[in-house]
Amino acid sequence: MAEIQENTTFEFRSVARNLLFVALAVVLFLMKRQYAGPFQELIHSYAGNVTVSFALYFAFLRLCMMSPRFGRFIAAALVLACVESFELFDGFGFMTNSYDSFDLLANAIGVGFALGLDTMLSKNPSQNRDIKAV
Repeated sequence: MAEIQENTTFEFRSVARNLLFVALAVVLFLMKRQYAGPFQELIHSYAGNVTVSFALYFAFLRLCMMSPRFGRFIAAALVLACVESFELFDGFGFMTNSYDSFDLLANAIGVGFALGLDTMLSKNPSQNRDIKAV
């Protein structure tokens, strides 16, 4: 019974964390136009790609975690395929998109950052205690 409650609590925290990261990325995406500081042109040009890719990773993650071992990598690969296809196929014809080869790099940075952050935050602290005890 305690294991079920622990899994449910972990599941809720995981979903809440993912929603928080999606919301944070959306806020940053919406605020990028107001940015007026160092690297302003880079932020205005590529922050949207980074934040959207980041948010999509956490949105797709829940769907891909059927395979706990490879779910993160599946989510990263799917998101990267989607956002890169969007760039290469000019918004799939329903959105305007101006192609820039650096957009592809910005998308990869967003997905890579999301994957790294997710992996780092998902480390099981009990595993770390067991390693230190040995």
